[in-house]
Amino acid sequence: MNLESGARIDGPAPVMAVAADLAKRSLWLVPAAILIGGIGWGVDGVLSTLYALAIVVANFVLAAWLLAVTGRISTTLMAGAALAGFALRLCLIVAAVVLVRNVAWAELVPMAFTLIIAHLVLLFWEVRHIAGTPAFPGLKPEADLPNPYLPTDTSPDEPSASTSSPTVR
Repeated sequence: MNLESGARIDGPAPVMAVAADLAKRSLWLVPAAILIGGIGWGVDGVLSTLYALAIVVANFVLAAWLLAVTGRISTTLMAGAALAGFALRLCLIVAAVVLVRNVAWAELVPMAFTLIIAHLVLLFWEVRHIAGTPAFPGLKPEADLPNPYLPTDTSPDEPSASTSSPTVR
């Protein structure tokens, strides 16, 4: 893979796998959001915390999507999308909160706490599940699954590339 300025990144996008995993892990925060929002602010608190949690997940998925799409075009565009995308996503979060601030069910205190805490909790939780090595650029591999980012060697007598184990060149 050539990463000179303006080069494309071909192949699977590990960032989308990380975002999907993060979204899946966010489901574990739903009971905590319901409990804390319900105890402190009743039904309005529950709705506000769930809305904020949806904003957090949408923020992470949008960030991953921007990087995956722009990386296929050029690394320079991907860097620009990372920078401009951060500002764009912050504006979208503010717009999502401003949009509902005067709605009857919106409680700003639990919504704000959920936005801040859920971002941090999900980031630190997901860091434990990321490999962070060139051999495994996304999530840590499971023991029984081959690495989809490594090339595979197949000979004519082997059944297929999907059943052969990957080898490093």
